[in-house]
Amino acid sequence: MVDIVFSQLTDPFRIGLIFFLVLTAMRTRQNMGLLMPLGMGVVFIAILIPLTTAAGAAVGRTEAIGFGILSNAIILGIVLGGWAIWEKVRG
Repeated sequence: MVDIVFSQLTDPFRIGLIFFLVLTAMRTRQNMGLLMPLGMGVVFIAILIPLTTAAGAAVGRTEAIGFGILSNAIILGIVLGGWAIWEKVRG
C-alpha cells in the first residue's frame, strides 16, 4: 500500500494535473467557487489515471482509484499551501 501511494505521490503526470487544476480553479473561483471544482477534479484525476494506464497494474482499479484520491488530496494540499505562501509573499 505504501509503495503504491508513494509512486502516485511522485508521479509527475499526476502532479502536473493537480497543479493545473489549481491554476484553473483559481482563475474561475469568482464564478464557480473553489471547493467543488477542486473536489471533482481530484476524483476525476484519481479515476482517469488508473483507467488509462492500468495495463500491468499490481492492484485492482478500485484500490488504485481509492489510493489515487488519497494521493491527489495530499498533492492538492501541498499545492494549495504553496499557492497561499506565494500570495502572502507577493503582497
